Amino acid sequence: MGSLPSSVDVAIIGAGAAGLGAAHGLRNSGLTTIVLEARDRIGGRGYTVQAAPDVIFDVGCGWLHSADQNSFVAIAEQLNFEVDKTLPPWRERAYGKAFPQDERDDYFRALDAFYERAYEAALKGEDAPASLYLEPGNRWNPMIDAISTYVNGCELDQVSILDMDAYEDTNVNWRVRRGYGALMTAYGESLPIVLNCNVTLVDHSGQRLRLTTSLGTLQADKVIVTVPTNLIADEAIRFSPAIPAKVDAAAGLPLGVDDKVTLLLADAEALPKDGNLRGLTMRTEMGTYHIRPFGQPCIEGFFGGRYAKALEDAGAGAFAQASIDEIVSFLGNDFRRKLTPLAESRWAHDPFARGAYSHALPGHAGDRAILAAPVDDRLFFAGEATSPNFFSTAHGARDSGERAAREVLAAIGKP
Repeated sequence: MGSLPSSVDVAIIGAGAAGLGAAHGLRNSGLTTIVLEARDRIGGRGYTVQAAPDVIFDVGCGWLHSADQNSFVAIAEQLNFEVDKTLPPWRERAYGKAFPQDERDDYFRALDAFYERAYEAALKGEDAPASLYLEPGNRWNPMIDAISTYVNGCELDQVSILDMDAYEDTNVNWRVRRGYGALMTAYGESLPIVLNCNVTLVDHSGQRLRLTTSLGTLQADKVIVTVPTNLIADEAIRFSPAIPAKVDAAAGLPLGVDDKVTLLLADAEALPKDGNLRGLTMRTEMGTYHIRPFGQPCIEGFFGGRYAKALEDAGAGAFAQASIDEIVSFLGNDFRRKLTPLAESRWAHDPFARGAYSHALPGHAGDRAILAAPVDDRLFFAGEATSPNFFSTAHGARDSGERAAREVLAAIGKP
């Protein structure tokens, strides 16, 4: 990790998956590059902590989604990170009687039928909120909405059906045993990165670009911007002259809210490894729980949408309290003494994230391409929100960074 130079060929803003992908894409180009990261760590929304001596916890992204097409799988192999291919605990791994199998089957039939209606509608090419394709009066609607809060970070009334249709999911989901965030840290280790360097202004009025940062100013010929959409929409990072098309596109692709908690579990051997715990709650405000991920002595909870935002706003410890109360309601009161809070996320309150991952608002599916487009062959944009098909994922972000690097090379005439 270096200090801030006064001038480079290419400055990359953000050391999350997209910034790291961009920097790797420029490695052997002969160009001087620097990655500027506002946080005191690399990885962005990929962040692994040792929550207890025998519990690692991915505070951010944890799954190698579409693992058969996920570029981080090969990176994990190259860096000797073990990839765990255990089935995810979503559909088939139900534990306990909180959600009986016949009810689960009925629920999944309703969920699949909803997706089918929404995708059929998307084929017609006209955008609409996904909530329009809930079957009126279906008893499962609140819980189908809960799934959207996990997948999109928001309820279905905020989701574009065209965007939902564009997302590619091969339904192969693996994990990194040492943590996805730990993998990103290792992936970035050899790169030229300056930490604690918050970029607030990109001045593209002159012959060279001038970046105003918390560590001073920097000049560059090209800049790759990889910050989350909410920072562009809120103008936490500004452009001079202003680029209203980018601010508007970012506002059309807000970050939803998703958060996680991990609870230490006493007498862990009594529960199955990699089980799923979810209740027949008939409400959208519910958590979903992963019992003993990797066989660790813990339960990991996941919360999304307006419910997650309300719990974030309630302050530190609210996710742990809500999850313990809900788990106890499913498994009985003697579980209360078995669960101890270890760690939780609050991504919407993180000043350099301001949310979890992007979704297109109804009518805004086209904003991904607008956000991704270069400006004057000098300003380039990457990040999960710019990915046409793998948005809301770490590999989508990484691949977009590599794409931006190719655009930089094309702009200066390098093959």
